[in-house]
Amino acid sequence: MASPHEKLAESLEALRALQDRGVVAVRSGDLTRRHRERLVKNGFLRKVMKGWYYIPGRPDEATGENRVWYASFWGFCAAYLKERFGANWSLSPEQSLLLHAGNMTVPRQLLVRSPMARNKITTLPHDTSLLDTRATLPEAGQIAEKDGLRLFSVPAGLVSCRSGFFRQNATDARAALSMVRNASDVLALLLEGGHTTVAGRLAGAFRNIGRDRIADDIVRTMQTADYNIREKDPFEDTINLILPVREQSPCVNRIRLMWQQMREPIFKQFPSAPGWPSDIAAYLKAADDIYVSDAYHSLSIEGYRVSPVLIERVRSGKWNPDENEDDREHRNALIARGYWQAYQAVRESVRKVLEGANPGAVGDDDHGAWYREMFGPSVTAGLLRTADLAGYRNGQVYIRRSMHVPPRHEAVQDCMPAFFDLLREEPEPSVRVVLGHFVLVYIHPYMDGNGRMGRFLMNVMLAGGGYPWTVIPLEKRDDYMAALESASVEQDIAPFAMFLGRLVSDSLEGKPAPQVPTS
Repeated sequence: MASPHEKLAESLEALRALQDRGVVAVRSGDLTRRHRERLVKNGFLRKVMKGWYYIPGRPDEATGENRVWYASFWGFCAAYLKERFGANWSLSPEQSLLLHAGNMTVPRQLLVRSPMARNKITTLPHDTSLLDTRATLPEAGQIAEKDGLRLFSVPAGLVSCRSGFFRQNATDARAALSMVRNASDVLALLLEGGHTTVAGRLAGAFRNIGRDRIADDIVRTMQTADYNIREKDPFEDTINLILPVREQSPCVNRIRLMWQQMREPIFKQFPSAPGWPSDIAAYLKAADDIYVSDAYHSLSIEGYRVSPVLIERVRSGKWNPDENEDDREHRNALIARGYWQAYQAVRESVRKVLEGANPGAVGDDDHGAWYREMFGPSVTAGLLRTADLAGYRNGQVYIRRSMHVPPRHEAVQDCMPAFFDLLREEPEPSVRVVLGHFVLVYIHPYMDGNGRMGRFLMNVMLAGGGYPWTVIPLEKRDDYMAALESASVEQDIAPFAMFLGRLVSDSLEGKPAPQVPTS
């Protein structure tokens, strides 16, 4: 008779066969009842709704953990909607434009159109839902498919979306508009439907982002066709930014737009820069003195159990993996060693900034070295592959307890140079500090270590304004993560700027660094 672990292995083989066929959402009929029961019991499958399961990333996720669901959300919805409606459905024009613009945030309620819909809400895990509405779909040529999701094309979405979309989702609306190459993309739809009000709105929207030629072509063509239109800007504000046409990734324009719109709120929440320190050696010594506090709190925020004693052993050189087997096998020691090495590299970057180098340029030039130092010991010990030091990620990542889905790995290659261009060109130290940290973790360019890299970059940017090295304390982790979530999902940077601003103000006032346990 097969043992329990042999039976589980058999069920896992059945699950793997489904995955090899590209199955994302598993239906009850895809597996036998015994396979399903074993996999659910051991955490390899979790029920979404009657008859449907999805595949979690890890069976040891805590009960109630939402990362697995957020990671599975779009794949599950694509499979579920295909099963229900075949090819006779699409997401709403508004949701379509969000996805075209690179905004993969999981919505509280996903709006779906289909002539077969029943105007019904389907409850999904973790306070999310799906609302299917009976409505007509765009013509076949105006449907775009992305990872199994059927979307309005960008032109069809712009013509069909509600006017409020431009105010409520200004960043994404502008990013979608920037994807239109010329007026002909939208004019055919406007003329065919006689959409005079929409034509006036889109002409105003294109003019808002500096695409005057497209705006003029829309107005003149509609007038030539004997339509009387009135141009009206649907946005609440204007931007002082020229968006490049057809970036390789729409995420690049989203980041440029976010940067532009988030600058002003930061000024109101962040202390003024004190200016270049007169004594560079004293500044660096203060950073050295705060190291134990920084390492303890930064690593603890990431969930590592690194004690002050271990940190001191690493810093003093008493950690010796070549002669001490416990040190060699101690994962946390490797993490602590990597943090110490990275800290030294960041310290040298801070020195360059204090000596007058452009902070954004230093971050661009040096951040790869910080990353390599941070994970080098784990690679040397064989816990990570050598390829893990290659640089930016080559797969999708998801953030625990966050509805924000970082850009695809293909987009990271475009986003990171654009990010450092913005950082290099930014004249305001406070903006470099807040958006330097936020945008890096928003892009999430690495498979691991993004939070630590964000905090390192933050401190290099702090040096660029003469602000002191600042530690984010473990006891404020929930506030920290909530502020980042607000910026990522709601596009509201004020809570994060306020959070960092208060910590920096404490540092400026000479308040001691966050305490570290004695053992």
